[in-house]
Amino acid sequence: MTSAPIRLGQFGLLILLAGQLLLQLDFSIINVGLAAISASLHAGETELELFVAAYGVAFAVCLAMGARLGDNFGRRRMFGLAVLMFCLASLLCGVATSVTFLIVARALQGIAAALMVPQVLATIHVSLTGRDHARAVSLYSAIGGIAFIVGQVLGGFLISADIAGSGWRSIFLINLPICILILLSMWRHVPETRGQDRVPIDWSGMITLALLTLSVLLPTALGPSLHWNWLCLLGFVPILPLVVLLWRIERAKEARGAFPILPPSLTRISSMRFGGLIAILFFTCWSGFMFVFALTLQAGAGLTPLQSGNALIALGGSYFISAAFVTRRLANIRRELMLAMGCVIQMSGLILLIVTLETVWPQPGVINLIPSTVLIGFGQALIVNSFYRLGLADVPHEHAGAGSAMLATMQQVSLGLGPAILGAVFAQVLQYSSAYLSAGVTAIAVELGLMAILLAATLLRLARQRSQPEEAEIDDSLIVAPE
Repeated sequence: MTSAPIRLGQFGLLILLAGQLLLQLDFSIINVGLAAISASLHAGETELELFVAAYGVAFAVCLAMGARLGDNFGRRRMFGLAVLMFCLASLLCGVATSVTFLIVARALQGIAAALMVPQVLATIHVSLTGRDHARAVSLYSAIGGIAFIVGQVLGGFLISADIAGSGWRSIFLINLPICILILLSMWRHVPETRGQDRVPIDWSGMITLALLTLSVLLPTALGPSLHWNWLCLLGFVPILPLVVLLWRIERAKEARGAFPILPPSLTRISSMRFGGLIAILFFTCWSGFMFVFALTLQAGAGLTPLQSGNALIALGGSYFISAAFVTRRLANIRRELMLAMGCVIQMSGLILLIVTLETVWPQPGVINLIPSTVLIGFGQALIVNSFYRLGLADVPHEHAGAGSAMLATMQQVSLGLGPAILGAVFAQVLQYSSAYLSAGVTAIAVELGLMAILLAATLLRLARQRSQPEEAEIDDSLIVAPE
């Protein structure tokens, strides 16, 4: 990918990982601030759904663009631009005086994240080899669990401490000094790399995907507050035409030898379709669960942001242990079996969580939520570990970069839509029952049903492939960094 090997030093790697940690902290830290933001800006569930979803949708739609811009104009340059944009967007979030302003600023954060993430993995991929490369990828993978724990605790502490009267705004303003430190140190320690050939950006595909995502997001989020009137339902009408248009645009680009963000030829591969199913079902549930559970604990049970954040430490810790240690021990079993195990463990945790909430309400706390959240986090890590390897199992190695980028796009779209979909269920039940417990339990029950569908599909796939040899492993360094 580069004309000469350029070495990424240890300090440079730490800078890149700090950028990645910043993004993932920002993703997890938001949940503990939902109730405070709602009270401060007089935001209802619908506005909060859009606020949370704005980041994920912008991230998903712009992810492929970020990778192409880094390849074309230099990854260090785009990383620096992304950090600067994220810093400015965080400042805008921190000074927002209305929900609309906050949603727009949050979307800008998502665009900045989409520009930053591909540069981190791609720079690691082209600048390190052997053990150093494997160690860097492992550290990158472990950041998710660490960020989740730190984000929950740090977010709760910052809001509860109310430093200089900043309240929830501090969870955004804390990004500013971190971004400035990264910007001041990156130019000397992070090498500049870029692709050998310039690759055009799929603007038409990206815009169509954005419109398609919004046509699902907006009517779903607004449905409960508009009582699903004809105007709201009319918002779903463009979905089918946009799907057809996106398919034709991407197929035409692929036929010309261009680089579509969603290559239609890959959808003919069984493992890619299955990976898409995992993305749609699991990652929608994951982000949706975090949203509705935070609202249930804070707005419903009256937990402070710090208490709400601490209630999920066990989930993050369990996820980290499972991802860092258990998945290695299970490396030799079939990925379908690992996925099925993850589904069963997570579903067991969801069932236990429903029972726990029904039993201890209105006093859920850190201790009584530990058993259920430990199971949920443990199972989630097994599912995430299986996602790319199952999705790329049948993809030819030379197309693994395009395949992983396509899966990453579907993953991020699902993460963006999750709060709107499960949030709509939550808001609908809350509207009719005025009971946060009922709303939260119903949303978790819907998640349980979707995970049951994924489990059934996994068992069916496992039954069909029992006689086939184990698929080849795909190098994790190809994820989101197509060559």
